[in-house]
Amino acid sequence: MSFWTAVVIIVIVGAIASVLKARYNAQHGITEDMMGNQTLNVREDRNEAAEAAQAEVAELKERIKVLERIATDANSADAQERARISAEIESLRTPDQTPASPTPANKEDLSE
Repeated sequence: MSFWTAVVIIVIVGAIASVLKARYNAQHGITEDMMGNQTLNVREDRNEAAEAAQAEVAELKERIKVLERIATDANSADAQERARISAEIESLRTPDQTPASPTPANKEDLSE
């Protein structure tokens, strides 16, 4: 490999590195002034996305609280008592399946 081939390869590697660095900085909102100082510019669309993500996390936390309450309340004595009372009320709401007049077997029992 000659000296000039090595120089060309070094220049190409440097150019590729600077392009990749500029691409990375552009993707992350980093700008550079004339003095070489880098500053981070926060984009509005990223702020909106962060706010939406925070709102979704808050909603999911609320859902988890409800699920935890459901899981723990069903096993408490108070919840079991409410379930028993609710079942009793429902059984009273449904009409009884007993006939109004006694069956023939019942008539024999009654006549004796």
